[in-house]
Order: sequence, then C-alpha cells, then structure tokens
Amino acid sequence: MYLDYNATAPMRPEALKATYDALQAVGNASSIHHQGRDAARRVDQARRQLADLLNCSTGELIFTSGATEANNLALQAAYAQRGVIITSAVEHPAVLETARALAGDASEALITLPVGSAGQIDPDAFRAAVQRHGAALVSIMLANNETGVITDLAPVIEAAHAAGALVHTDATQYVGRLPLDLGDLAVDLLSLSAHKFGGPQGVGALFIRRGTPLPQRPLVFGGGHERGWRAGTLNVPGIVGLGAAAAAVHRQLDDEAPRITKLRDLLEGELLAQLPASHVNGARASRLPGVSSITFPGAPADALLASMPDVAASDGSACSAGAPSPSHVLLAMGLSREAADSTIRFSLGYATTEHEIRRAIDAAVRAVTHVQAVMGATAGN
Repeated sequence: MYLDYNATAPMRPEALKATYDALQAVGNASSIHHQGRDAARRVDQARRQLADLLNCSTGELIFTSGATEANNLALQAAYAQRGVIITSAVEHPAVLETARALAGDASEALITLPVGSAGQIDPDAFRAAVQRHGAALVSIMLANNETGVITDLAPVIEAAHAAGALVHTDATQYVGRLPLDLGDLAVDLLSLSAHKFGGPQGVGALFIRRGTPLPQRPLVFGGGHERGWRAGTLNVPGIVGLGAAAAAVHRQLDDEAPRITKLRDLLEGELLAQLPASHVNGARASRLPGVSSITFPGAPADALLASMPDVAASDGSACSAGAPSPSHVLLAMGLSREAADSTIRFSLGYATTEHEIRRAIDAAVRAVTHVQAVMGATAGN
C-alpha cells in the first residue's frame, strides 16, 4: 500500500506516456533545425499546460530541476536585493537551510517566526515582523510537507505588500492537490516540483510574477536558457512529463480532492477509534486532502514502519530521512522529542483506493499494538 505521496507520487499514466514519447525524440530545444524546433514546441506546450493549471502567463514560469532549486533561486535573488528574510519555523529544509546560509552570522538578516500547536504562524507576530523590517523577503509555505497544514496566505501577502516586502511561497505540496489560481493569490514568487503531483522526478518550476522588482541572479552560469535565469540544456522529457501531469491535474482535480479527503478521514477515524491514545497533528487547522500526521505514543516510528513492511509511509520528510534528530516541524508545534519520534506521516493521492486504506488501517493497528507491547515489556524489565 503506497501511502507516501508527499515524498513522491507515482507518475500519472499521461505523464509517463508523454515522457516516454519525448525520450524517443532527439533534438536540443535551443537548436534551430527541425528536431530542435520540435523539442522547443514540446517545451512550449508543457509551459502552457502548467500556466493553465496555475492561471498565470507562460512568460512567468522558469523550469528548474525541482522545487529545491526553485527555492534557492528565488531566495538568493531576493535576498541579494532585500537583505532580510522572514520565514517560519516549519518550512522545508530547502527554504530554511538556504535562508540560514544566505544570512550567515547576521542575526537581523533572518527572522524565523514560531508556530502554534496547529502549525501556523501568529498573524500579529507576522505583521509586527514585516512592519519592523519593511522591504524584506517573506517566504512562507502554502502547505506543510509533514502535516499538510495549509497557510492562509491572503492576509500574509496583504500585510507584506503593504510594508513593501516581496512574498515567496513553497507550494510544492499544494500544487496538484487543491486548486491554485495565481490570478487570485498575489504571491510574487512560487516554487513547485513535478513529482509531487504525478510528473517525473528531477523537474520543477519557479513562478516569477511579471513586474516583480527582482534582480536576475542565476545559480548556474553558461547560457541564456530560461530567459537568463537558468543556464543549461533543457530537460525536455522531464518538462514534457511535468506539463502532461499538470494537464491531467487540471482535468481531474475537482473529482480527486474530495475523494482523497474522504479516504484520509476514513484512515484517521478508524485509527483513532481503534488506537484511542493516538492523535492527529494539525487536526484543528485546514489541511491538504491526503496528508495525515499521526502520533502513536509508546511506538517509535522506525519500529512501526519495520513492523508494517507492506505499507509505504514515512516518519517525516523524505528530504530528512536518516536524520538523527526528530522532525523540526513537530518540535516547533510543541510535541516532545518522544512524541515526534513516534509519529508516522501517511500521504494519499490520485491513485489511492479504499481497499488500500482499509488494508493499511489493519496493518497499522497490528503494528502499533505489537510495538507498544514490546516497548512496554522492555520498559518493565
């Protein structure tokens, strides 16, 4: 039972076919001969498909190797101009580590706002920070990768723009899970990654709103690709797969989101009913349809995952796998180290079935009961 969509989603059939077709073609999208023009046409089509999904202009999209590169590109360019980054304690490491590296030892260059038990920043604390620092860069994620907690960005954007700040959002987990209209959501910069919504790994995009006062600071030099923002031969098959996945999401999302929400609620309801000591992190907040972070007291996550080998789930962010410390997200939300270490993230997606969820429930109940019994016996000795 594959319940780790937040780490990577299975490729959608449409994306798999489009990527395979593009792999069989030859041609550099920068070449002027027939094969090169064909590759460029495929890239242009993918850019239109992504722009249609996001309701933005094709000229506002820069293709990257993924959201990590897009985050780095956005933060580096904006920091060079603004000199201050305001972010939250629950951001993805691709934002937090980049911001720390840019700020260095300048304590006032990085403002990391705490979050409450629901995983959201305090609006008053944010307004105070942005008013104090003015023309800064604000980077607040749209949906958390570990808990699925959604940030209401509208008031954040309003307060930031009133103070003269730019707003970047890491929308990696949100794009493809819920409708997103950049005509309504007035962010200046947005990062995404194809493999979170059924495209191939290794490709993503950065949205830069037209008219955003941002100096061009590429991370890679050596060519004028992507309007000078990113040098290097375009990954045509990956970009084509991203576009096909975006088009599939655009057609199917209205049906997918409510169905996945129903399956998530089934999973949580049954697990909490059969394991009443457990609790869902971020349950009081608005969350993504398919994300469930559940703490099972007395049952370390690594032991749980080993005890249910037929369930592919996670003990946190895939980008932090193997890290010796507990989830920084859960610690920021007020969980103890022991509770954070006893938390599993289940993430569902477009291909998840009710049969898989019911099998996963049974497997999880058996695993938690077994591990708690073993840990209890060990503690008794």
